[in-house]
Amino acid sequence: MSQPGSAPDPRPGAHDGARARELLARKWAYLLSGAEVIPLSSADLDRELGEQVDALCEAITREPFDTAAVERVGEHVVSLGYVGEEGLRCTVEALGKGLPALPELQPPAAHADRVALAIGALATGFLVANRRTVFEQQERMQLSLLKAVRDAKWNLKESQARFDEVVTSSSSGIAIVALDGRLVRVNGAICDILDLTPAELADKALFDLVHPETVDMLRDAMRAVVEGGQDRVRQSQRLLRRNGDVARISLTASLLRDAGGAPGHFVVVVEDGTELVLLQSELNRQALHDVLTGLPNRQFFSSHLESAVRRADPVHGVTLLHLDLDAFGMVCDSFGWRTGERLLVHVAQRLKSLLALEKAMVARFDGDEFGILVENTATTPDIASITAAVNRELAEPLYVDDIGLAVSASIGVVRGTSREQDHAELLRAADQALRRAKAGRRGQWMLFDPEQDAADRSAHALALGMPGAWEQGEVEVRYRPVVRLADGAVAGAEAVLHWARPGDPVPHERCVELAEGTGFILPLGEWLLAAAAGQVRWWRQRAGSAPPLTIALTAYQASDADLVSRVVRVLEHTGLPADRLVVGVPVGVVAVPEAADNLGVLAEMGVRTALEDFALGPDDLAAARDFGVRAVRVARRLVDLRTRAGAGYATALVPVLRDAGIAVVVDGVATEEQATWWRDVGADLATGPHFGPDDPADAFRSRVTP
Repeated sequence: MSQPGSAPDPRPGAHDGARARELLARKWAYLLSGAEVIPLSSADLDRELGEQVDALCEAITREPFDTAAVERVGEHVVSLGYVGEEGLRCTVEALGKGLPALPELQPPAAHADRVALAIGALATGFLVANRRTVFEQQERMQLSLLKAVRDAKWNLKESQARFDEVVTSSSSGIAIVALDGRLVRVNGAICDILDLTPAELADKALFDLVHPETVDMLRDAMRAVVEGGQDRVRQSQRLLRRNGDVARISLTASLLRDAGGAPGHFVVVVEDGTELVLLQSELNRQALHDVLTGLPNRQFFSSHLESAVRRADPVHGVTLLHLDLDAFGMVCDSFGWRTGERLLVHVAQRLKSLLALEKAMVARFDGDEFGILVENTATTPDIASITAAVNRELAEPLYVDDIGLAVSASIGVVRGTSREQDHAELLRAADQALRRAKAGRRGQWMLFDPEQDAADRSAHALALGMPGAWEQGEVEVRYRPVVRLADGAVAGAEAVLHWARPGDPVPHERCVELAEGTGFILPLGEWLLAAAAGQVRWWRQRAGSAPPLTIALTAYQASDADLVSRVVRVLEHTGLPADRLVVGVPVGVVAVPEAADNLGVLAEMGVRTALEDFALGPDDLAAARDFGVRAVRVARRLVDLRTRAGAGYATALVPVLRDAGIAVVVDGVATEEQATWWRDVGADLATGPHFGPDDPADAFRSRVTP
């Protein structure tokens, strides 16, 4: 311990020694990680080498000098990673300069010999460990190579066994063929295909087995593969059997190359195509025929029709009939689909038998629809005779479980008289004629009418274009006055549609007919009610009063399951009182449960209900009483009833309706005479052209008397 006033002890302390060793270890780690790949983090490598510096210092200062401990340091450095010559070089450099500068080894001259011995011992341990690592790596590599060779031999043996098993058990003929065509190896399947034994094939070439007409084609193709012109050969070929028969086969020849890439052998696979051809024929037949009846299907019929039209007799042409069995759905619902299928088979047999003497094709289309194509001659019966004969044949009952089933057919007929006619258009025309035939009574036939078809197509196009016109704002709401016959005052407003079609406006009745045919009437009807109810509310807000609103529903609307919801939604949105709305339902649909329920619920809500198209008959009168309606609207067709024999009946019935509290409205009044007659009979209200046109909202309001 130094005395006061004396100089400090220049010898470094223990703390300085630890700090110096730590700095040496860091420098060593930095140099070593820059020269070699060591899978340790920087901190871990610093710690490892710090421990080795401590071990070196201890070995150098120990008596006697511990050579083994220093060699272990060299071995440990090798174990840290992939440390080689560069690692040894940077280690010697770092320790050779750093150890003599450590405080523990001062003065340097006193420890120089031991530092040199330590560096040498460390290098010795380093080299011993490095050599041992190399030997271990070589041994592992040798073992890996031996295992790889063993695995390769095993895999080759296993692959050969699998190949032998595939070749032996394959149903396809397989042959190994030399480049000159000689058969090297064949399996049993190819022997079966050719009806030859392996011994008989031993001395043959592949080209000896191929039919002479196609052998050159196969030889040229295989030569092209060898020369690199293509990858493999795929051909339909004919092989010669033992007895001279020909086996139609599919042949594929692929080239095998040796390790140097030179052509070696061909692997030829032969598929017997005999069964395949039969299978393809059967599949083609099934694709063109109905599975149940065996008749041609629509696809086959259409193709046949196309060719028949082109070859048709220019004088007599062809006749196309499209049949639909009446009440077939009832048969299936009552007796099940099996009975329905038996009936279809029965119909197919009857139709084929009926037309057996004609040049005709009978086909089954979809479900219970059939097609008949007759290529007419001078002796072919006329259309009426053919259709009558069809229904006579089908009227003969088929007995299923002691139940005699007979059906009739609705038939659409079209004549093809030109070879230039489009067969698809003929099919469409026959289908259109069938639709018109089914619109009437069952068991009827209808001949295609080009003029009627043109009119129908025009109407359909108009109906299909209506939603777009509505979206574009061309369809608007107009108001038709409901007039009191007693004084001519406007007592109500009927909301109607008007399609402002450019150049050809469409009135309400036609709009309704078009929309009813496509189902567009449901959203359009709700829009009409909402727009009109909103207009009536606006009238009431501006003038303090407004006439009741009348909406006449179609049969489709009246049976709509959502009708009540639509009405409620509009009333809530517009605020129109329920008793200011009159909803008319066609009298012909009140027998439909859905329509009857809708009518009853609307009446319970307070909506005034009416029966449209009222015919003044006893059934209509009973319906008006049963459903508690507030009004009936006499059908337009009866507006001139005063000139008919039923005038007296109307004169008696109208007072009965009025006594029951049911208002009588006459629809379609066109003249003053009609209005006067119905007023005298006792009718309450009327609509029609006599009372003015259907007006937009502003024009209509100006006509209403407050």
